[in-house]
Amino acid sequence: MMPPKLQLLAVVAFAVAMLFLENQIQKLEESRSKLERAIARHEVREIEQRHTMDGPRQDAALDEEEDMVIIYNRVPKTASTSFTNIAYDLCAKNKYHVLHINTTKNNPVMSLQDQVRFVKNITSWKEMKPGFYHGHVSYLDFAKFGVKKKPIYINVIRDPIERLVSYYYFLRFGDDYRPGLRRRKQGDKKTFDECVAEGGSDCAPEKLWLQIPFFCGHSSECWNVGSRWAMDQAKYNLINEYFLVGVTEELEDFIMLLEAALPRFFRGATELYRTGKKSHLRKTTEKKLPTKQTIAKLQQSDIWKMENEFYEFALEQFQFIRAHAVREKDGDLYILAQNFFYEKIYPKSN
Repeated sequence: MMPPKLQLLAVVAFAVAMLFLENQIQKLEESRSKLERAIARHEVREIEQRHTMDGPRQDAALDEEEDMVIIYNRVPKTASTSFTNIAYDLCAKNKYHVLHINTTKNNPVMSLQDQVRFVKNITSWKEMKPGFYHGHVSYLDFAKFGVKKKPIYINVIRDPIERLVSYYYFLRFGDDYRPGLRRRKQGDKKTFDECVAEGGSDCAPEKLWLQIPFFCGHSSECWNVGSRWAMDQAKYNLINEYFLVGVTEELEDFIMLLEAALPRFFRGATELYRTGKKSHLRKTTEKKLPTKQTIAKLQQSDIWKMENEFYEFALEQFQFIRAHAVREKDGDLYILAQNFFYEKIYPKSN
């Protein structure tokens, strides 16, 4: 029988040995994985070289990037100016064009003839490709016009009450972007709380109905306030027709994901947003946060419930995408490296 101290030492020694073995096994697994990836990359390179030797080949990937068009059909008062300014700051360096879609009276619905003109411009204006188009225009389905290659849609949305409050004060006091510009409701000193208490039209629940129709599109039902069909269509388009939809409250993460996924346009965007002078550039002047009573009154509306449901739907989708694209370390987010590779490529080269 071993003395207790020797038994304890033996247990500790065994535990240390097991930890060492586990560590070595893990290192071997990592080495094996690296070797498999290296072999796979070598096989891919061999196949690419063999195709190159067979004859000249046009670089299709490069052509695709140069033919790319992004549409940011920005919803008013969702930090869209801050984000758009990043696109303007990067366009010369990253070699693409930025174009503002300026519609008469900021009408988000185009006439049928303007829809045709717009689709034709976007698809055939080669001198403006690659291009980044932005404007307060509701979603337009390019497939309806027989277009083979559709543009890439992106967007940002915001908590519906916060967006309405920001827009309410913007119409009265403007912002720090163009402080000298006279606004439509300038001179009206009534607070948002007072407006809601008096049942004013500028703060009515119907004014919340904006993000859903922007994503729903150009169908008449999209603009029928409180339409369940419009909300369902907006959700469908968000999932199936938009490359990425972010939220104002997590704008930096949205920019980070775009830079990782579409570096042709957004290379350097994250650093620019963090350090540039134009981050959060447009701030509404004289904005006063609403009281809990005001918020509670608006939340009784079925319109708020639908717009908030859509916002929560978009937020959940964005956070799902982010969770599969980044990792957190020491409070910072890092984009994941490529997490797939090709193997078992046949036929083998001679």
